[in-house]
Amino acid sequence: MWCATSAITAHMDYIHFNPVKHGVASGPGEWRFSTFRRCVAHGLYPADWAGAHVDLPEAGERRG
Repeated sequence: MWCATSAITAHMDYIHFNPVKHGVASGPGEWRFSTFRRCVAHGLYPADWAGAHVDLPEAGERRG
């Protein structure tokens, strides 16, 4: 069954991790245009999320 919450979470993870993945920022909060800092301030993400460049299989481009 499709879950809107998990789909939104996957999209938000993708948006926040994409600058790190492509080497334009060292962390999600470092990208100047990121909403990540706002999401941290609202308690949606921990400040150290993806800080260790964890593998985020749900935050990638479509394959196949």
